[in-house]
Amino acid sequence: MSQGFGLSATARLALLQRLSKRKEDAGPAPGAARAFRELPGQRDMEMIREAAGALGLENPFFRPHEGIAGATSVIGNREVINFGSYNYLGLNGDARVIAAARAAMARHGVSASASRMVSGERPVHGQLEAALAAHYGVDAALAFVSGHATNVTVLGHLMGPRDLILHDAAIHNSCAEGARLSGARRIAFAHNDWRAAERELAAARRGARRALVVIEGHYSMDGDIPDLPRFIELARRHDAWLMVDEAHGMGVVGAAGRGIHEHFGVDAREVDIWMGTLSKTLSGCGGYIAGNADLVAWLKHSAPGFVYSVGLAPALAAAALESLRILHAEPERVARLQGNAALFRRLAREAGLDTGTSAGLAIVPVIVGSSVAAARLSQALFEAGINVQPILYPAVPDSAARLRFFLSSEHTEAQLRATVAALAAAMAGARPAEVTAPG
Repeated sequence: MSQGFGLSATARLALLQRLSKRKEDAGPAPGAARAFRELPGQRDMEMIREAAGALGLENPFFRPHEGIAGATSVIGNREVINFGSYNYLGLNGDARVIAAARAAMARHGVSASASRMVSGERPVHGQLEAALAAHYGVDAALAFVSGHATNVTVLGHLMGPRDLILHDAAIHNSCAEGARLSGARRIAFAHNDWRAAERELAAARRGARRALVVIEGHYSMDGDIPDLPRFIELARRHDAWLMVDEAHGMGVVGAAGRGIHEHFGVDAREVDIWMGTLSKTLSGCGGYIAGNADLVAWLKHSAPGFVYSVGLAPALAAAALESLRILHAEPERVARLQGNAALFRRLAREAGLDTGTSAGLAIVPVIVGSSVAAARLSQALFEAGINVQPILYPAVPDSAARLRFFLSSEHTEAQLRATVAALAAAMAGARPAEVTAPG
């Protein structure tokens, strides 16, 4: 694994010398500033910024979008083809979703103003939770104000020091942070390898009071999916709970977008805990847990991230509820999304690009094997009118650096073909021709 943003040892040394001289020229920093500069990762970030500047690379992150970020977006007064948003079904910006959010604001204001336990319910909260439970065919659901916080607070609260959490090595940061907070013994198994998971669980289960297996329904970095029936079997065999993070699966996986359980024809009640977010297909912001009524009631009265947090904004709850209604009423959106992702993956592979283990459902990485190369490709494509983010070290090993394409039901075939052609040209060392966003 590279430790230097894809730079050679000589280049890294030169950068470190430049950084050292710059610090000497600046003089000693005040105590607090000096302490902040010593925070973990600060020096690495500074070196990466310096390396990018030396290579003439712009910062590809935090670019302001001037309108709705869907299949296209406006960045810097220029319309670009956009592959950087989770707006999988094009519902963020749908007139019906906006109208629902406006109606909720007109009725309840912008904020819930306090914890739901303290300030009371808004009808839209209960309506959203009932719809989420019905989506999975389970007893109940509970909506939280943040998707990341949902995993942190639920895992941190549900499990304890005498317990075991077994999770996929590629699990989202929020799950890893929740597991760490819990104090439980944590074991990561090789990505998407249910056999490795079972070996680890069999070896560690006897010494644990409770055990929880955590996987994702659609992995955000690789775009692949787990063998859900196998994970259900191994969890049952070893008396463990199974939790599935469906953040990127809702509206994406399954013929009607109901998720990984629909894809495999599995009863959703076979999974003990469903987790998901409201910020992707459901075009809001927040998270949810769906499952057993006793579990949901316990979380509602005891989970710190729910009891001590402000309630979900009524407008966001209403937007998510309307998006869920449209998802169920218009499954053709899911078919278009899956068709676009499958086409993009096929075109990329035909062009000799490495798409890894992507299932071709909504997320298709193109692995280039160098953080510098990924950053350069992202910049070249942006200059050609295509917005796609690079995933760089340390988020992934330098050898696994990539561009990550989030597909939408609203992308056109022309846009997809033009994007693959531009990417292939850039990877071959040519300057890609400028493309037009409307397709």
